[in-house]
Amino acid sequence: MDISKYVPILEWLPRYKKSDFRGDLQAGLTVGIMLIPQGMAYALLAGLPPIYGMYAGIVPLILYAFFGSSRHLSVGPVALVSLLILAGVSQLAETRTEAFAGIAIATALVAGIIQVLLALFRLGFLINFLSHPVISGFTSAAAFIIGLGQLQYLLGVNFGRTKHVQDIVLQAALHIQETNFVTLAIGAVGIVFIAWLRHVRPMIPGGLLVAIIGITAVWAGGLHERFDVAIVGNIPRGLPHFEVPVINLALLGNILPLALTICLISFIESLAISKTLAARDKTYRVDANQELLALGISKIGGAFFQSFPTTGSFTRSAINYNAGARTGMSSIIATGVVAIALLFFTPVFFYLPKAMLAAVIIMAVVGLVDYREAIHLWKTDKRDFLTLMTTFIITLTLGIQTGVATGVVLSIAILIYRNSRPHVAVLGQLPDTRYFRNISRFEHAIQYPDKLILRFDAQLYFGNAEFFRETIERLSVEKGEELRYVILDCASISDMDSTGIHTLRETVSFLQARHIQFAMGSIIGPVRDVLRSTGMLNLIGRENIFLNVYEAITYYKKKEEAEKEQSAPIT
Repeated sequence: MDISKYVPILEWLPRYKKSDFRGDLQAGLTVGIMLIPQGMAYALLAGLPPIYGMYAGIVPLILYAFFGSSRHLSVGPVALVSLLILAGVSQLAETRTEAFAGIAIATALVAGIIQVLLALFRLGFLINFLSHPVISGFTSAAAFIIGLGQLQYLLGVNFGRTKHVQDIVLQAALHIQETNFVTLAIGAVGIVFIAWLRHVRPMIPGGLLVAIIGITAVWAGGLHERFDVAIVGNIPRGLPHFEVPVINLALLGNILPLALTICLISFIESLAISKTLAARDKTYRVDANQELLALGISKIGGAFFQSFPTTGSFTRSAINYNAGARTGMSSIIATGVVAIALLFFTPVFFYLPKAMLAAVIIMAVVGLVDYREAIHLWKTDKRDFLTLMTTFIITLTLGIQTGVATGVVLSIAILIYRNSRPHVAVLGQLPDTRYFRNISRFEHAIQYPDKLILRFDAQLYFGNAEFFRETIERLSVEKGEELRYVILDCASISDMDSTGIHTLRETVSFLQARHIQFAMGSIIGPVRDVLRSTGMLNLIGRENIFLNVYEAITYYKKKEEAEKEQSAPIT
């Protein structure tokens, strides 16, 4: 067995070149420097002390470098998963407490175990059941919730626990007169500065620069004491220590829905980033099940070293790629940067204003608002647009966990609906050809008064069998009394289950009772085998099974001509 298939570092590390190191070093230093303020900001967003954001930038990165199939994905704390932690764990414990941190870490362990189990059973394909419009609507709404949730830090007031946008807006309106304008000015400067740097020098870590500016301003101006500017405060020095997460059955039952949600969202987010960067690089491929395994192992390992749930970051992964990363070595180097900061520089962050961390978060989630997709769907697919907006509004108003659940239900419901009512085309013959096409698209296609030619564009199974029967019966009645033949083009029918066969039998019997002959053409091998084994070929009549529709039309024309000749009077 090739173990490098499951531990990709064994595939690229033996072939590692000096030329790769330069790009990895530059990318690793850049991402590591960026991860420090982002990690603290996302920990704050998750309801945890800032130090936990730095802890999440150690073990998970190293483990992903060993097991991940992407050479550019940068894992660690992210805004969306942090918001999920805040929404879920805050129902079980008070934020910023040891109990809250313990539950968040336990959630990382459970989510990681779920992902590893999914990978071992090769169930990565399940992610396909969550449609893109649902994901887009959910992430856009989450970005609004995250961004508006930072208002209390920008304004320098305390809103308390608020999970819904309407509550946040109401609290902001009620407390607007309490605004700390010095705090607001610090946050505004941070937002403008990061936005400006992103435009003119995207490779410069704007988050770290605004953190340095904020620390300097608060320390030099005594803003914490003079104007009550909220700061991060004391951050413990040192690397995270090994500690077994505490979980019992009661806690497991409480956090399992949250862990499943994080498992799902983190995999979607990471896989989307990984595939995008791999497509740009074109030197490697991303394996979905291997990504599940790597993300799961990184969560599990991180949980034993005080890390809350982590996943791939859009921003840091893009920076990692653009900075020249060649392999997972860049993540190992980024880990080294965070470790050095933990060992020697945590006292520096004492005066870091929370308003600056709010600015970092707001600028990080701006890109998650996918308004272009909404505009595109409005122009091209109104049903998908409605799905996107439904998920967006529910997530925005009822909360992020309700939004996730709604998204999953919507995706499955849409899948069922579309499969239960597949496309059915009435075909006509193109003049002077052997081709048959949809009469609604080809106006000049020839129709025959005594023949109804149909194409059913789906497998025939229990989910759409009734629609199949009703459609054929309705169209045959609409065709009128002249109808003598119903010809089914089976080119798009890939399979038939027992319910489909039962319904087909009923349909054939319905037509035969009205002296209408049923015929089939372009049947693929597996479907023909099913028809033969169930006796349907005999019911339909083997003489009414054709290679294609043209052959059926030709056969019945000759048959009609022969019948006319036989019935003609002898002179």
